[in-house]
Amino acid sequence: MMKQLTTLALTGVLAHSVLAQSASNAATAFTTYETKLPGTDISFKMVPIEGGSFMIGSPATEKGRAADEGPQQKVTISPFWMGAHEVTFDEYDVYTDPEKDKTPMPDGMTRPSPPYIDLTLGMGKSGGYPANSMSQYGALMYCRWLYINTGIFYRLPTEAEWEYACRAGATTAWPFGNEAGALKDYAWYAANSEGKYHKVGELKPNAWGLYDMLGNVAEWTLDQYDAQFLEHAGAKDPWNKPTAKTPRTIKGGNYQDEPAQLRAAARLKSDPEWNRRDPQIPKSKWWNADAPFIGFRIVRPLQQPTKEEAEQFFADVLDKYKGAR
Repeated sequence: MMKQLTTLALTGVLAHSVLAQSASNAATAFTTYETKLPGTDISFKMVPIEGGSFMIGSPATEKGRAADEGPQQKVTISPFWMGAHEVTFDEYDVYTDPEKDKTPMPDGMTRPSPPYIDLTLGMGKSGGYPANSMSQYGALMYCRWLYINTGIFYRLPTEAEWEYACRAGATTAWPFGNEAGALKDYAWYAANSEGKYHKVGELKPNAWGLYDMLGNVAEWTLDQYDAQFLEHAGAKDPWNKPTAKTPRTIKGGNYQDEPAQLRAAARLKSDPEWNRRDPQIPKSKWWNADAPFIGFRIVRPLQQPTKEEAEQFFADVLDKYKGAR
């Protein structure tokens, strides 16, 4: 079922007052801002994405196109901020590690259970490496924790928002054109990654100042995966609201992928097999032991929800699907 995310209205909630006020001032100007995670010196940067219209999906003539990328549809997207880069382990671990998070865990909120293996597989963790291997549930719980601790509503991008931001006004297969030659300047992928992910922000950003939208680690979106999504996507802020635990839509391609998988329109659906090595019964709802190639970035809608709307959102996308992968 499609649902729009545009009825959300601005309010102040659950204050960490200094952080909330700082972010609120940034909101007034709708400019790039940087803010610290509660009780830490770790900051993250948010880039304003002006609203507008674009053609979601790929034309039938695009090389490497898959059937689930069409038919193309014109959709309109409301303004939002997006993380300049993928959420890093430095950021994510403030939530997951009680030794790093100095804020009290609110009632009903939990931390991820510790993974039973090193999810980085030796590729790197502290110092700017992208958080990886979490389930969509784990990514959304980070958004909920961030909201509760800052009073600012953050979430995952919808598939449409993600593609709109990735394209940055371009209509070509990749944001820089229809030939893959320049991909090495913007993305870590099979040809240049040496089989591992890299620190965020080391390559060129797209035209709107977003780093690593392609390659490095692929990124969770809010959407239930549907191969026919574009056939019935709404014209305004489309969102394929989840109606089942799996699969969910992932965008961007990763450090192991070939150029075709890094095109702006390319889509990937999540797979429960990504956690096949987890020996726990039931398997972890937080981690995917076999998915070091999956991460996420956050968005902040310009039009913020009320406290009640935000709580309902998290109830709808999290509490109903605790085992979502």
